[in-house]
Amino acid sequence: MQHSLGRLFLTLGLGTLAWNTAAQTSMPTHANKPVSLVVSFPAGGAPDQIARLLAPELQARWKTPVVVVNRVGASGVLGNDFVARAEADGHTLLVTPNTFTMVPHVLPADGQQHADVVKDYTPIALLSSASMLMLASPLLGAKTAGDVAKMAKARPDLSYATSGHGTPMHIVGEMFNKAARVRLHHVPYKGTTPAINDVLGGHVMLTFLGTPTAKPLIDAGRLVPLAVADKTRSPLLPDLPTMQEQGFADVEIDISFGVYGPRNMAPSLADAINKTLREVLAKPEVTAQFRNLHQIVEDMPRSAFAEKTRVDYERYGKLVKELGITVN
Repeated sequence: MQHSLGRLFLTLGLGTLAWNTAAQTSMPTHANKPVSLVVSFPAGGAPDQIARLLAPELQARWKTPVVVVNRVGASGVLGNDFVARAEADGHTLLVTPNTFTMVPHVLPADGQQHADVVKDYTPIALLSSASMLMLASPLLGAKTAGDVAKMAKARPDLSYATSGHGTPMHIVGEMFNKAARVRLHHVPYKGTTPAINDVLGGHVMLTFLGTPTAKPLIDAGRLVPLAVADKTRSPLLPDLPTMQEQGFADVEIDISFGVYGPRNMAPSLADAINKTLREVLAKPEVTAQFRNLHQIVEDMPRSAFAEKTRVDYERYGKLVKELGITVN
């Protein structure tokens, strides 16, 4: 009997130890050290909104402060590099759009050694996605991307506005030019807001925007949606055809948001954070909050997210080169 009880207590003890170890692994915290969610863009934008949505959810689970830190500059490179150099202990995480995989291909060499997207980060979790849309001023009178292609051949001055050289808006604009065999002129601005304002003011007739920015303007009747520049239609605009459906093959660009850590994070730690984030995203109220931001929650294993990062980085590198996109 004593031996049986001893074995029982030993089994229970080992089970408790295993549970405690798993709990500690799933919680990347120790003492009361805060977890920083680094956003490489200004407050108020989509990455910042996502980080601030996640912070209280993670804080409640990890029982330690989770703070959003905006480290802005150099098209996001400043904040990205900060995370790459941080301790790989789970206390510093990057919340970023997948421009993360595009920017390195278009930024000019500045003599500094920047972090490598594939080698210097640990992909942790895909959070959400949105569709890129082709949009027109109501003054243009276009209803489809095909209308724009016809107009462009008769109006050599037709232009599209973007937030700057080498942005996703610029890349997809040049993809459309190639597919439609037209020459829409690129008008770069210093930021999305001035670009939108000039389209709303009728100074430029076209632009490309993600659904988080575009949907409120579409709903208000201030911009006309012409096409979805993605593989499939947007669940938020189910009646809007894709570029592919309208005869413009391969005019698609992925808009997504994810979480990365510094390289050399323990796989068990990265897996645990992935699991926690996916549990948070599965909550109906969190899904609804993302929907309010005009984004769709994603659920992806960490290995698949790592592969997506690698594929995106290679794809956009090839596109930037083929389309001759530069920051000048």
